[in-house]
Amino acid sequence: MSSMLAQPLKLKRPSVLRALAHLGLFVLGAVVGLAGALVQPAWFPGGLLLALAAEAGLLLGAARATGGRAGAVAPAGGWMITVILLTASRPEGDFVFGTGAASYLFLLGGMAVAVICATLAPVRQPGGDGVRLGK
Repeated sequence: MSSMLAQPLKLKRPSVLRALAHLGLFVLGAVVGLAGALVQPAWFPGGLLLALAAEAGLLLGAARATGGRAGAVAPAGGWMITVILLTASRPEGDFVFGTGAASYLFLLGGMAVAVICATLAPVRQPGGDGVRLGK
């Protein structure tokens, strides 16, 4: 009986449907980031909590729907890229985020939520015979 750890790693190419699902989740993460950036300054404590809860719900739901951590990482990437692009000021001097504690809490809290959700996401387990060693 050979150990699974001694076997060569066999990676399968992701299916087109799975790649499209992750692309859609990336875009949905960008939309949630944009909506959160607009909602969080409107009602300070409630808007901030609503924006972070929406992000957490999206990430955990995507991870559960896809059955792996990549489902949480795809919308987190879209969220982070969108929020970082929104922090840059335009040549006219316009910007989305003001200078205040709420904006920093949204940025740092959102990144912390992304890391936590990607870490807590379910991981697919290998199936088949010999999964449990010595049994």
